[in-house]
Amino acid sequence: MSTDDIAGTVAHVEQQEHDLVFSTFTHDDAWRLGCLLVELAQERDLPVTVDIRRGTQQLFHAARPGTTPDNDSWIERKVRVVERFGASSYLVGLRAAAKGTTFAAQHDLPLQQFAAHGGAFPVRVRDVGIVGVVTVSGLPQADDHALVVEAVAAHLA
Repeated sequence: MSTDDIAGTVAHVEQQEHDLVFSTFTHDDAWRLGCLLVELAQERDLPVTVDIRRGTQQLFHAARPGTTPDNDSWIERKVRVVERFGASSYLVGLRAAAKGTTFAAQHDLPLQQFAAHGGAFPVRVRDVGIVGVVTVSGLPQADDHALVVEAVAAHLA
């Protein structure tokens, strides 16, 4: 991606995070959102693992055919990025790239614990802030991110 493409993508993802805000986020919301993500993955025959958390509690988890335990590791690492930086794992990685560096070089965090790759999106509640994370793992990072955004947007519609 060129510098202009990265800057445009950063602005686009920032807008998604600004727009996709929940009024509340309950166990039932997590269940419906998780089921929607699994349904989209089934329709498209996507090999993904889906994970939804509120705080430290895992409210939804499903692994589709074609995934492995490694997808769970990627989820854990992506979730840590959202929790630490308060932005989607994709946006954090893109912001580093926009500065001409990498997430690893910029933050010097262990890659075994943090992955600034697309797929983990903050669950932001209006007038509260980030209360959880919805994550997909198994596709190229931009596709993981896009699937989450599509499902969150549909859920909020």
